[in-house]
Amino acid sequence: MNLDTPVLNLMGVARQQSLKHSFCGLGPFVAKKLNKLGIKTLGDLIYHLPFRYEDFSNITPIAKLKPANTEHRRGISKSQATLGFTKKPVPNEIFCIKGIVKDIETTKAWKKQMEITTAIVEDETGAIKAVWFNQPFMEQNLHIGNEVYLAGKVKLGKTGLFLSSPIYEISKYQNSEMSSLNHTGRVVPIYQETIGLTSRWFRNFFAKNLPQIIASQKEFLPQEILKQHNLLPFSQALYQAHFPDSMEMAQKAKNRFAFEELFLIELFVLRERMKINQQKSPSIPILADEIKKFVDSLPFKLTDSQKKCAWQILKDTEKTNPMSRLLEGDVGSGKTLVALIGALNCFKNGYQSAIMAPTEILATQHFKTAAILLRKSKIKIALLTGKKDEIISQKLGYEKDGQFMPETIEISRTKVLEKTRRGEINLLIGTHALIQDKVKFGNLGLVVVDEQHRFGVAQRAKLCQKTKTFQGLIPHLLSMTATPIPRTLALTIYGDLDLSLLDQMPQGRKPIITKIFTPDQREQAYEFIKEHLKKGEQCFIICPRIEKKETPDNEPFKKNIWTNAKTVKEEYEKLSKEIFPKFKVAFIHGKLKVGEKEKIMRDFKNNKTQILVSTSVVEVGVDIPQATIILIEGAEHFGLAQIHQFRGRVGRNDIQSYCFLFADSPSKNTKARLSAIIKAKNGFELAEKDLEIRGPGSLIGDKQWGISDIAMANLNNLQLIETTRTEARALLTKDPFLRQYTILSQKIANFGEKIHLE
Repeated sequence: MNLDTPVLNLMGVARQQSLKHSFCGLGPFVAKKLNKLGIKTLGDLIYHLPFRYEDFSNITPIAKLKPANTEHRRGISKSQATLGFTKKPVPNEIFCIKGIVKDIETTKAWKKQMEITTAIVEDETGAIKAVWFNQPFMEQNLHIGNEVYLAGKVKLGKTGLFLSSPIYEISKYQNSEMSSLNHTGRVVPIYQETIGLTSRWFRNFFAKNLPQIIASQKEFLPQEILKQHNLLPFSQALYQAHFPDSMEMAQKAKNRFAFEELFLIELFVLRERMKINQQKSPSIPILADEIKKFVDSLPFKLTDSQKKCAWQILKDTEKTNPMSRLLEGDVGSGKTLVALIGALNCFKNGYQSAIMAPTEILATQHFKTAAILLRKSKIKIALLTGKKDEIISQKLGYEKDGQFMPETIEISRTKVLEKTRRGEINLLIGTHALIQDKVKFGNLGLVVVDEQHRFGVAQRAKLCQKTKTFQGLIPHLLSMTATPIPRTLALTIYGDLDLSLLDQMPQGRKPIITKIFTPDQREQAYEFIKEHLKKGEQCFIICPRIEKKETPDNEPFKKNIWTNAKTVKEEYEKLSKEIFPKFKVAFIHGKLKVGEKEKIMRDFKNNKTQILVSTSVVEVGVDIPQATIILIEGAEHFGLAQIHQFRGRVGRNDIQSYCFLFADSPSKNTKARLSAIIKAKNGFELAEKDLEIRGPGSLIGDKQWGISDIAMANLNNLQLIETTRTEARALLTKDPFLRQYTILSQKIANFGEKIHLE
């Protein structure tokens, strides 16, 4: 049975193969609901593992039932909850009983407009009421004489103890074995749900279909690895994950799947590295005199870290094997300049370079920076984005207030594409537009991908592959990120890249003063901002949302989280009219048209606007030297690494800068988490803390990655990552093409199509 089969086709497949259960219930309506959970294939469905378990295996005699302890459960993070075992139940919170239904009836409580179904259940030790509210169908589901299992909280009412809205399950046979139960009387899996698809639905589906699915699958992990690391075989692990015999067996199943997926990731990235090493790139000699001349002309000195990273890049591009390097640096550490040194060396050797950025704002920023820094080199630079009919090409420049201002001209897209194809554009900077089929390079030697975690492996590969020269050479690849990556993530998601670290800041930069404000200190913060605006300085104000949205009533958790979240549009109205009426206030967000965003940023850059209210669209790539204050509303809605990125929008000159953090719900946990921003010495230290507190999703995105929750939860497990990487490397050393492991090889190929690593 092919795990890539779409869920919509499963019923037809079952009929063709004369399967007993025929995947009953998997029609278009259910398939649509499964799709909301990211489940599109049979493989997605069986790997939709429980995120936690309830242990109902202990059957309590009715006579020994006690009211539930009112103490709350201890809260845990999403990444911890994924494993399902760190949350310790309060003793006596949920009981499971087995008994015979003696009576059942439904009545109406007229005052509350509520239907109440009450059943009397009895065992050999006594009897108890089970009460369901607004579930009249229970009277049709349960009948007098049924042997049932009930699991729920025991409460004390006016007439004595009762089970409140318990989970129920009717024994298939009187005195049935516990193993035949799916919803009670055992360790019960709890799944991520959506409207119309409950955990009960998933348990029913897997109970009917899991055995035949398992029977059709073969083990793909090498036997020696299973034995060495005491891992459950695939068939046993899959069954124990969905219907565990005990909490211990559930944990063993989760261990197997965590190892499996990280092992596949490591095999995937290491094989990508092997493919890269088998290809050839142009050898670009280091023109040391030209580089020294450029560096000496700069109005500032390079840090030792910049010199080291630039040298590593130049040495890599000198080789005939493709460079595949990640330049990782904290906010404001000077990554763009290091990349431009590589581009300049390419230009002097007759090769083109390309810089790809994820947003128009960042691409435009790189274009202007390159135009200023490389103005004396006669390099021809062009900007290409996906939403403009015309592009900007550097022409001349002029001096203003002691600074060089690049003058630009607009020429047609057709013309710039033709110039790029003929090799007349030496440096092309743009967004995803660079990987369009119409973009052809004459002699591309270097590709720079900025904020590379926002591009997938396939996108990066496309830019390199589509630019092969007539000799079959591919360009060298430099990836950059301003999001500091902890070692565990670097080993995993960037395992195919060499690493260069920019761990020093340019001279003259003052540490940004960061302060957590309470709601009653808001006026004080506003007065402080006014004083600095009067000096000609500028301010960012960041909001979590563009505008308020109605949250569905069936998602109360989200409703509570976002009820008081500040929005760009509301804050703009309030700040411009009530708080800062004497200053020019503007707002920007991702839904504005490109032209609008460019004008807003241009006015802010030229200090025509003093306050910019924004969403996270200004997280990266915005360089406003006069911006000295950034106020972040709803700081608890952002990850620590993201707040650090925001903070990097200020402090870009020698003026003292400030970062003010406001929380909508200033709880102890929120204050403790935000205090890490103040204590951390740099972004790397902060990223480690963010990984520890919130899990990898806060750094790299969760569902966008294309890997399961269980693998995501284990991306901070350094020991497991190093183990899987060691095993993957050993296996590829022994059998580079996995000829002895055909099923595993196919699994990696399928895995590579789904994983995004972005």
